[in-house]
Amino acid sequence: MANREAAVSPVTAVLDSEALSAVAAPHERAVAAQRAQAVLTAVGRRGGRAVAPAPVLVEVSRTRGRAAAVGRVLGHLPVVDTDRRIAERAGRLLGQHGLDSCHAVNALVVATAASVQPAVVLTGDPDDLGRLAEGSPGVAVLPLA
Repeated sequence: MANREAAVSPVTAVLDSEALSAVAAPHERAVAAQRAQAVLTAVGRRGGRAVAPAPVLVEVSRTRGRAAAVGRVLGHLPVVDTDRRIAERAGRLLGQHGLDSCHAVNALVVATAASVQPAVVLTGDPDDLGRLAEGSPGVAVLPLA
């Protein structure tokens, strides 16, 4: 009989802009930061890792102060580059859901999660990301609020 836990791959936590902002500035988003940290701790204990998709940096690095706080977090958190496969998958997600480019970063977050599955997306926008993740086996969406 096979060991069920040995067959399960460690989960990757993929942070959207709200999750990354919460971790970077926990005093501004206390509840979201606590939830995000609890998930990150649980993922780490199970041998998983956390990542930030590169496009999320566009949304969280608009000011010098915010960029510095995010930079401190990224010292411990790898950034996943958007390659052609991820970008094309994100484009297909937008098309499947009839969404325009204002949802591009959300689609890129979900496409990144699909590329590293099993994955859980930590998000402040569970409705939009949940809709985009429909039909992506191995990707779960976890709201922070």
